[in-house]
Amino acid sequence: MPAEARLLPGKPVAEAVLADVSERVTKLKAQGVTPSLATVLVGDDDASAGYIRIKQRQAAELGFDSPHRHLPGGTTQEQLDEVIAELNADAGVHGVLIQYPIPAHLDYDAALMTLDPDKDVDGMHPLNMGRLAIGMPGPLPCTPAGIEALLAHYDIPVAGREVVILGRGATLGRPLAMLLAQKRPTANAAVTVVHTGVPDWQRYTKRAEILVAAAGVPGIIQPEHVRPGATVIGAGVRYAGKRLLPDVAEECAEVAGAITPRVGGVGPTTVAMLFRNAITAAERAVATAA
Repeated sequence: MPAEARLLPGKPVAEAVLADVSERVTKLKAQGVTPSLATVLVGDDDASAGYIRIKQRQAAELGFDSPHRHLPGGTTQEQLDEVIAELNADAGVHGVLIQYPIPAHLDYDAALMTLDPDKDVDGMHPLNMGRLAIGMPGPLPCTPAGIEALLAHYDIPVAGREVVILGRGATLGRPLAMLLAQKRPTANAAVTVVHTGVPDWQRYTKRAEILVAAAGVPGIIQPEHVRPGATVIGAGVRYAGKRLLPDVAEECAEVAGAITPRVGGVGPTTVAMLFRNAITAAERAVATAA
């Protein structure tokens, strides 16, 4: 990779966020409260089970309780909703993660609607999306929040800059656009959302000072689609077996001024933001109960 391309790994960003989370856990425990992040897994998908293990290990390292509910693949919607309702009602559980995807016969959106929005550590409940849209406090979608934190960590100016997001998905493109357009020192950008349904989407990406690839189409961003010196954030991926296939071709480093690595870019920051949402939910629950 050419020396002129500045790498933007996510690990240092995640470590800084998690260090703050750890301090906040210590303060809560001094008040006699152990923060708790519950996880719900339906079925036996190996990748999903692996993600749960990663989150449980991180929870243990930070000092969280991490109750886990593993439901069989044949679980009905009613049974899943009952489990979520139990976790909603448990005052000792501050955050809940429903591992996605769930089996095809279940409705993830309906399950999400059952979840208490204040325990939604993914930040994907419609109420939390609404909070984001109008600038109210609430849990933020983890990957968009991680991207904002990554840009801030590396002192990449965002305010007043032209940000182009290739991808309009509900979990990334759309919430990231709302987040980076808000009036804050680490945001306040001119944001354009474009997608592969636009025939000349390259016209937009080539003018971006900050380009976020979130299409989930391997290699869609090539060097000729990048403005020289731009900051390029690769957030969209697909998998071929266990091999990760990013949206951004490695050759883009020959054009970009700064770029996330092929592996270890926004992934670590996404997990860190999950725990930031969880500790904030625990603090809010304690404050409400006082």
